Amino acid sequence: MACRISELVLECRDPELLARFWCEVLDFVVLDREEGGLVEIGPREGFGGPQPTIILIPGEPATATKPRLHIDVNATDRDQDAELERLLALGARPADIGQGKDVSWHVLADPEGNVFCLLRARLDPL
Repeated sequence: MACRISELVLECRDPELLARFWCEVLDFVVLDREEGGLVEIGPREGFGGPQPTIILIPGEPATATKPRLHIDVNATDRDQDAELERLLALGARPADIGQGKDVSWHVLADPEGNVFCLLRARLDPL
């Protein structure tokens, strides 16, 4: 048996802001809040299911350099263009990390500048 990803940890200035954003993007809920500002979000079924949870911890501001970790997302109930519109309406913004114009994905930044990608393929909802 192999390992699988159970959590993604993202250091950010405002864990509550990003928890609201990512809960809307992924249809997640807040699973836990801890003293010190940590917020864990994940699928409604909770930790340990087929999707990893995301732990948002207070930290230093993002830099202009490429982050060590980013999230790739795929739409589940609409095409890529419609999902792009939804993400932009939620507060995402286009980001240029040198990806060129001929790629099949959109590089975006969340409200704090953390880069993530919207991929073309639509996935079945879990």
